[in-house]
Amino acid sequence: MSEIKNSRHAIRLPFFLAIAIATGILIGANMVDSDTRGSLFGGVDKFREIISYVERNYVDDVDTEDLVETAITSMLKKLDPHSVYIPVRDLELSKSQLEGKFDGIGIEFNIFKDTIYVVAPLSGGPSEKVGLLSGDKIISVDGENAAGIGITNRIVFDLLRGPKGTEVVVEIMRRGDDELLTFNIIRDKIPQSSVDASYMIDEQVGYIKVSRFSATTYDEFKEALTGLNGKGMEKLVLDLTGNPGGYMDRAVDMADELISGDKMIVYTEGREPRYNSEHRADRDGGFEKGAVIVLIDQGSASASEIVAGAIQDNDRGLIVGRRSFGKGLVQMPINLRDGSELRLTISRYYTPSGRSIQKPYSEDLTHYEEDLYDRFNNGETFYKDSMKVDESMKFETLKGRVVYGGGGIVPDVFVSLDTLGNSKYLTRLFTSNTIGEFVLNYYNTNQASLEKMGFDQYHTKFEVTEAMIKDITALGESNEIKFNENQLNTSKDLLKLNVKAQIARRVWGGEGFYPIYNETNEILQEALKQFDKAEQLAKN
Repeated sequence: MSEIKNSRHAIRLPFFLAIAIATGILIGANMVDSDTRGSLFGGVDKFREIISYVERNYVDDVDTEDLVETAITSMLKKLDPHSVYIPVRDLELSKSQLEGKFDGIGIEFNIFKDTIYVVAPLSGGPSEKVGLLSGDKIISVDGENAAGIGITNRIVFDLLRGPKGTEVVVEIMRRGDDELLTFNIIRDKIPQSSVDASYMIDEQVGYIKVSRFSATTYDEFKEALTGLNGKGMEKLVLDLTGNPGGYMDRAVDMADELISGDKMIVYTEGREPRYNSEHRADRDGGFEKGAVIVLIDQGSASASEIVAGAIQDNDRGLIVGRRSFGKGLVQMPINLRDGSELRLTISRYYTPSGRSIQKPYSEDLTHYEEDLYDRFNNGETFYKDSMKVDESMKFETLKGRVVYGGGGIVPDVFVSLDTLGNSKYLTRLFTSNTIGEFVLNYYNTNQASLEKMGFDQYHTKFEVTEAMIKDITALGESNEIKFNENQLNTSKDLLKLNVKAQIARRVWGGEGFYPIYNETNEILQEALKQFDKAEQLAKN
């Protein structure tokens, strides 16, 4: 029996539908002249004609709705990386990403070229605990290929979400690693809070970690700020590393707590004047005078970049870390008649000095989707001189400091990615969930004594013993992680610190985890050396 193949016309059908759908969506969006209007309606008629022919005459049964949605998706890919169509069946799941009301593995993701990219693991979630990183590509889930299969948001949700306590095995392609990494992830309830920790580093310096900009972020931040002010905070570290963004208005409100006067925070510009807007500081904030340092890295995107850009351009504080992601396109949610949603890019974010936050992209999104890989491969994550800036896109802050446009926020103080103490053996202990399993078992056995000890005593007195390390390596072998003594010795200090921090998270949450984890946080440790510069900016 001969093989039946699609004709060239059938193969091209989604493309033709995309053109027709694009034409239809544009109708009514703008006032147009008669010639243009005629062309638009002509396109709609052509679309209807094609659909009619397909329904009546195509050789096989077809799902017309699926064809239309494929056409819309194909069309939007021609526009920019962030305009998306969300079918009715996916909308509730999509919105829950910002609200945090679900069980799963806890990642912010994007789909590029039929591949799932991790934008950032959500702080405190299962993926962060096993060591997923920004830029990782998800290749398979539970042994099934998850790349190059026509991946959609719905498929991602179906694959990765599930009841708390269930396991999912994910294979990852990671920059700098020549083989796939296998992660055993135990699904959990994704934390709804977005301020993961706030504590005093010393008698003067307060620290606030914000993991995303959700509905409650501003209220949480303001509460944290009030608490630290009550403890005598004179200097603030605002940690936005790995923060993938979220609601713009929460970012504006947060920046307004730190910036005084009628200063610009962010503005937007679109092709249509009605989408132009300005957002300025307009209230008495909770910390407008003390020194401020904001931490960012390649996982800091969107709303995080609004805050960092406003602080930098107004000379309110110092930005420390690595160049941010570069997501500066504004999407407007448009409710369609069938209950689905179009999130259409209608403008761009600009920092107060006039810099566009959005990094460059073209119709071929290959370079855009590979950007985090490119930064690693060209040395940007390790060497300041490898960070390319466009000299033709110089801007000035309020006090005349030079800053650069061209995508993302370039930090005032660059900090190299610290890989000291890392090893493949340590990575495998994380990805197999061996460390997570050990921590859970230890916590369940010692919960009462840990809680009685209290965090201050735990922080200063508790040690991860050699006996505990032996238990971890034995557990690793039972999880098919071959023991490697040389690599263990290389990574032992880092392993001990991470185990201690993970145990503390089980008992005291983020307030227990971050004071310990941050002892080896290279961006924070460098920031603490830069407060002389930050104080000078604050005085000015």
